Amino acid sequence: MFEFDLFIIGAGSGGVRAARTAANLGLNVCIAEERYLGGTCVNVGCVPKKLFYYGASFKKEFSTSRSYGWDIDIKYYNWRRLLENKNNEILRLNKIYEKLLIDSGVTILSGKATFLNSNTVSVNGINYSSKNILIATGCKPAKPNFPGFEHTLSSDDLFYLEKLPSSVLIIGGGYIAAEFASIYNSLGVETTLSYRGSQIIKDFDHDLGSRLASSFVKNNINILFNSNIKKIKKVNDEQFDVIFENGIVKSFNKILSAIGRSPSTSNLSLHNTNVSLSETGHIIVDDNFKTLDDNIFAIGDVIGTPELTPVALKQAMVFVDNNFNKKKRVIDYSLIPTAIFSQPNVATIGLSEKYARSVFEKITVYQSEFTHMKESFLDCNEKTYMKLVVDSESDRVVGAHMIGVDAGEIIQGLAVAIKSGATKKDFDETLGIHPTAAEEFVTMRNRL
Repeated sequence: MFEFDLFIIGAGSGGVRAARTAANLGLNVCIAEERYLGGTCVNVGCVPKKLFYYGASFKKEFSTSRSYGWDIDIKYYNWRRLLENKNNEILRLNKIYEKLLIDSGVTILSGKATFLNSNTVSVNGINYSSKNILIATGCKPAKPNFPGFEHTLSSDDLFYLEKLPSSVLIIGGGYIAAEFASIYNSLGVETTLSYRGSQIIKDFDHDLGSRLASSFVKNNINILFNSNIKKIKKVNDEQFDVIFENGIVKSFNKILSAIGRSPSTSNLSLHNTNVSLSETGHIIVDDNFKTLDDNIFAIGDVIGTPELTPVALKQAMVFVDNNFNKKKRVIDYSLIPTAIFSQPNVATIGLSEKYARSVFEKITVYQSEFTHMKESFLDCNEKTYMKLVVDSESDRVVGAHMIGVDAGEIIQGLAVAIKSGATKKDFDETLGIHPTAAEEFVTMRNRL
């Protein structure tokens, strides 16, 4: 039987970072992955999604360029070229991850790992023993439960479509649904969004959700609010009929289910351990990422914390520091910057206006809405919107929200200031870079 100091199940962002960090401390580390190195982020998440986002954004760029004197004749769009270039980039990143692990002295196993007991796992029929085992298996797309759900695609599937669909129905109203709606709409696909609630991206500030929905409608994305699907019927490989609960029937070329993600724990044989799961199926851990089994730990999406790559990376480093480097670090999840790579771009840091009102006795809200300078020549331009939420008593900025060009890039910088406890006075006394959209955050004077 092979023996290790640390055995990691899952070679996504968190698993790979934990493996490399632990190996650099001198531990004998092994990592097992049944699919692909890099996990969701590299293969069917952040990276390919951002590449698709860039590809889709050129449609508006080409249109805008005409106002600046460029006469560009776009004859057709080559989906296959984007797909092939994306696939090549993912393969390149897979190899980089492999090299990073090998160079760190980590043993890599390709195959599914299952628990035999709290210290032993089996991969491809071979048993491996370890003093410590880390679960970093992440999450997978959740599937709906109505009749005909097997005809829906997941976000994973959309990264490998051989051709663009003529029409697509996207089920869901979260950030994944919003991003794919933007991508496929910009690529010329007739796009419909079906959401059971009354506001998309409901976990973000209300003003961001309402403005994003308005922009979607303005750009010919059909949104069906308070909509529930009864069943799906397959007519043929190119047509699926969707029967909604209100009796309406609509036909689509492809259907995407983007209703959320569920933790990947079902195939680990956790019944052979003392690991316990929450009601949502996530692994229960303490601040040091230890499960109810003293020898088993877990990090990343599988434990129910924010499903973001930087969160998993941070957890990996804290896990190694606390359990092998005698540190006592605790992660603060209260101020995590987040972006939605839709068109327009959405980004946020800190508390929404609604939540801030429930936390603080009194808040002051500042906002600004304007036409981005780049779109000055356009008759049908998108408005950029910014909001600051301030605790009135301390003057501390507790939330910043934006929808518009480069929102993610701008909010990342603000995240440093807000994390450091910056006040509205600090913002006011900071000089802006003119002319930029970002300067609006330090010249904002209009209160709600």
